[in-house]
Amino acid sequence: MTIKPIKTEADHAAALGEIERLWGADEGTGAGDRLEVLTTLVEAYEQAHFPIDPPDPIEAIKFRLEQQGRDRKALIGVIGSRTRVHEVLRRDRALSLAMIRRLHKSLNIPAEVLIRPVRRRKRPA
Repeated sequence: MTIKPIKTEADHAAALGEIERLWGADEGTGAGDRLEVLTTLVEAYEQAHFPIDPPDPIEAIKFRLEQQGRDRKALIGVIGSRTRVHEVLRRDRALSLAMIRRLHKSLNIPAEVLIRPVRRRKRPA
């Protein structure tokens, strides 16, 4: 396969096939260099054609807690009181800038994820 820009789905499929064939090639070799170039091209194509939206801030917080094997109690003091944690996780209260900073520092969640608007909980009529 000749290395060229990926412009179509067929180009994308061919590049993925070549990557699979080259997988595990040693760095610094011709095959390793070819693999690196192809993965860069595929990544650029996929970012342009299949963008992934950042996660919802509340879901990101819950996911990080789960990853770390922690529960909501770990957020007491980071977000605020137990009541404040409950309000935020139920989507009744938005994250403040101070909460975002503390969550970013303590849970290592990217700030750009935390500053996104939180989908508010629908209140019963």
